[in-house]
Amino acid sequence: METLTSILVLLTGILIRLIVPLGLTALVVFLLRKLDARWQAEAEMEKNLLIKDEIPCWLEQGLSVDRVLQMSTESGKPCWQVKRQPNGYLREECLNCEVFLSAPLPQPKHTEAHA
Repeated sequence: METLTSILVLLTGILIRLIVPLGLTALVVFLLRKLDARWQAEAEMEKNLLIKDEIPCWLEQGLSVDRVLQMSTESGKPCWQVKRQPNGYLREECLNCEVFLSAPLPQPKHTEAHA
């Protein structure tokens, strides 16, 4: 009887020390994969929306740099934001574009804490 108790204690220890952490790790991996799949689907949907609404480079249309900057402030998005790659990177042609290089830097918004 004492041998059976010892074996049960040993198996219980193995269960608690090994199987429970492995099970929890597997559960976390499963949940993270579901989350990643959801994010991939959202990115694909956003990519499809951008491709549908994509406009050609305004500089290639013969517009001046000043006019392109004016149009980008009117539409709310500069041309290089509209033409981003699906992974969020800027396109190579935008990095060397005169409009991109001459665009003003965004200014951080300062919020003052009330004492």
